[in-house]
Amino acid sequence: MNLNKVMLIGRLTRDPESRTTPSGQTVCNFSIATNRIWNQNNQKQEKTEFHNIVLWQRLAEIASQYLKKGSIVLVEGRLQTRSWQDSVGNKKYKTEIIAESLQLGPKSSNPAVARPASAKATAGEEDNIPIIEENPSTNGDEEIDVKDIPF
Repeated sequence: MNLNKVMLIGRLTRDPESRTTPSGQTVCNFSIATNRIWNQNNQKQEKTEFHNIVLWQRLAEIASQYLKKGSIVLVEGRLQTRSWQDSVGNKKYKTEIIAESLQLGPKSSNPAVARPASAKATAGEEDNIPIIEENPSTNGDEEIDVKDIPF
């Protein structure tokens, strides 16, 4: 049995770049950053990894329309490594995540990351795009009534 599955949650490090292939397929590329934090000798250590993401067809269109540098996104997909020869004959490799599903994070309050006005969804399309809203009313200071607990 084989498994090639990747799940990442991170922030875009640049705006998505979208193009159309000669065969008419839409493809979009961007990279996301993820952090790993650990404790070494009672000192907090942190390392950032950068991941190249490739999206095709409808996912590419959604990413181009709704994502910007700094957006939080969850990507599910598979690893794929490409190889080619550069202009001097050296063999080069690039490992990418081919996205199979995409979940958008919360809308940013930062105007630089917010959805651009030109990227508004058409009627009915908005329902297909998951956008998670933060709930500012839950700050942990509220008293909980025992009658509200379902068990």
